[in-house]
Amino acid sequence: MARKTHDVLSVDWVRLELLRTAYSTRGGIFSRMDPRMVLLWYLILAIAPWFTHNLTVLLGLFGLGVVSVALARVGPLVLGLFVIGLGADVIGLFIAAFLFGGDLDTLVALAELNLKLGAVSMASMAAFVSLDPEKLSDALLSLRAPELLAFGVSYGYRMLPILVDEYVTVFEGQRLRHAPPQRRGILGWRVILQWCTLAVTAFYPIMLNTAKNVRTTVEALETRGFTYGAANPRGRSLRLAYLRVTPLDVAVVAASVLAVAAAFWLGVQFPLYR
Repeated sequence: MARKTHDVLSVDWVRLELLRTAYSTRGGIFSRMDPRMVLLWYLILAIAPWFTHNLTVLLGLFGLGVVSVALARVGPLVLGLFVIGLGADVIGLFIAAFLFGGDLDTLVALAELNLKLGAVSMASMAAFVSLDPEKLSDALLSLRAPELLAFGVSYGYRMLPILVDEYVTVFEGQRLRHAPPQRRGILGWRVILQWCTLAVTAFYPIMLNTAKNVRTTVEALETRGFTYGAANPRGRSLRLAYLRVTPLDVAVVAASVLAVAAAFWLGVQFPLYR
């Protein structure tokens, strides 16, 4: 059991999960949709919670977010971080409200806030883990976003696994060049301190390597005519020719709109707190 836990919580597992998340390799219903429709779906679910304080509506939108996360096949790393972060936030806010004399209205207000944040966060996870860098960049370009913005999004996604690999290499190299502490201290605090120090100092070589990679990438793109191709209408149309709105896109967006409308209707008919 301990061995399995160590294998799951290893650095390589985290790196692989980041790659699966960044490149949308888990599949899911949203990964088969047109990226522009995915962004439209995300805007609907991300904006709707902020127009109400009704607990019934927010619970319905939160449930819709749960269904979306399941359909998008969000990975355990991102989902685990979301659960831990939201749980810690809920516990901390409720403890603070209790210590400072909060009443039922305070608890309801905190519940509303956390339901809104949870619904928006799950919609964000479902949408952006389903879009690989190329699709997201093309969707922004199709929506008339600046060419440099579309390129920056795609480049940032693609640099993520490279940065993780370089960080692991630098960190392991520093571990090999540093002798372990002669005395571990109480609860091994000297070992923990050394690891924290190495983790921080490993970022400095990464900054230099990133600057070098950025310069190499920019020169290679300019050599291949990236700036001209992105601004030229014929190049843009050729790049975006594969984008098509399918019946699946329309069905998912329509079903989501109906679900949001149903949640608001239930909130009017059956309010949980007045």
